[in-house]
Amino acid sequence: MSDLSIFDLNPAAGAKPESPLAMTRVTVATVASAAKAGVVVREHAFLGHLILRGRASDPAFCAGVEQALGLPLPLKMGPLSRDEARGVSVQWMSPDEWLVIVPAGSEFATEKRLREALSGHYAVMNVSGGQTVLELSGPAVRDVLMKCTPYDVHPGHFPVGKAVSSVFAKSTAIIRRVAEDRWELVIRRSFADYLFRWVLDASEEFGVHVVQ
Repeated sequence: MSDLSIFDLNPAAGAKPESPLAMTRVTVATVASAAKAGVVVREHAFLGHLILRGRASDPAFCAGVEQALGLPLPLKMGPLSRDEARGVSVQWMSPDEWLVIVPAGSEFATEKRLREALSGHYAVMNVSGGQTVLELSGPAVRDVLMKCTPYDVHPGHFPVGKAVSSVFAKSTAIIRRVAEDRWELVIRRSFADYLFRWVLDASEEFGVHVVQ
């Protein structure tokens, strides 16, 4: 008997998915070349987003997650477990909750691997359709972030490899520093249009290029 609680959320062939920013129009002045921009904005749409719940104090749970994902489970706020080559990351969200992001189309297989590797008290939820990722890169990104969030993004406090959930533009976002001049914002679908427009407005004075 098949388990009806586990199914592939990717649409069948012929159904065209749309990103949270599919209908959003760029209404600020932009620069034509990324090389000349202070900020480059790119959406990474259709990535797999999974919420994982479990007991960090359970060695078997931590070992099972690492077996399934190939990454150690972060046990506190801040450090981001990430394999850029594979496009897989794990982020601590609360003492018993983590956000797992995987390449587009691999979320169902990742969920199955987690369920096969874990036992006891845990939960895995596919929330891919409810979130998207904005990548901000360029020399002026930190200036833009300082206009958007009260969280301290100074390099001494926010080094490469750190990730936090914080207030962002009167809403919330997960802020991740993945390289020296490259950051990611994980944002909810319902706020995606608003936050995208906010970021573009905050970036316009530095010269912003939007990757289509």
